[in-house]
Amino acid sequence: MSLSPGPARRDALARRIRLLVAATIVYNAVEAVVALTAGALASSTALIGFGLDSVVEVSSAAAVAWQFSAREHAVREARERTALRVIALSFFALAAYVAADAVRALAGTGAAERSVPGIVLAALSLAVMPFLSAAQRRAGRELGSASAVADSRQTLLCTYLSAVLLAGLLLNATVGWSWADPIAALVIAAVAVKEGRDAWRGEGCCAVPASASLSPEGEGSGGCRAGGSGCCDRP
Repeated sequence: MSLSPGPARRDALARRIRLLVAATIVYNAVEAVVALTAGALASSTALIGFGLDSVVEVSSAAAVAWQFSAREHAVREARERTALRVIALSFFALAAYVAADAVRALAGTGAAERSVPGIVLAALSLAVMPFLSAAQRRAGRELGSASAVADSRQTLLCTYLSAVLLAGLLLNATVGWSWADPIAALVIAAVAVKEGRDAWRGEGCCAVPASASLSPEGEGSGGCRAGGSGCCDRP
């Protein structure tokens, strides 16, 4: 039998997730404005794509915020599936845009100018996003919320995009390798498709403490399976 958090612990985890989601929304809203402005000034498709990714991240976090705005655990569970659908569609939209943008860049539709604000923004996001993602993922797994874990993956994907963007901007500014960013972006698009599929199915949400025993099925995840609200059916 796996261990499930009691009502008090669930409420504490829900409050933590609400705070993390709020921080994610605020940061990504600012990030989107800066990236889109810098991208337009530098004619950088990578920066514009990164800014649009931030918009997608805000929509994903907003879906989780809506779910966890309910105080009752039963209501939050009822909203789980809708939140997962929004997150999955956000992943698919992001993957489609990044892939199309990468193809346009590889086709040589225009060279971007050097962007110091873009480099600073990418470096800052690369430092901030992993912490937000890890904190929300831990809380979501303990609570058994597939939507919170899926949103943490969206934040982690933003970390990967930050690394891709930073590498592309630096290589473009120093050695003029304009092909590096779109190639890496295609890999990110493939990852986004996988994460969107997992969010749609409600997969990958479960984890149990090390002290918990194995489920009757012998799974370390406590017999996690998609069903009900799309998250964890704990035995």
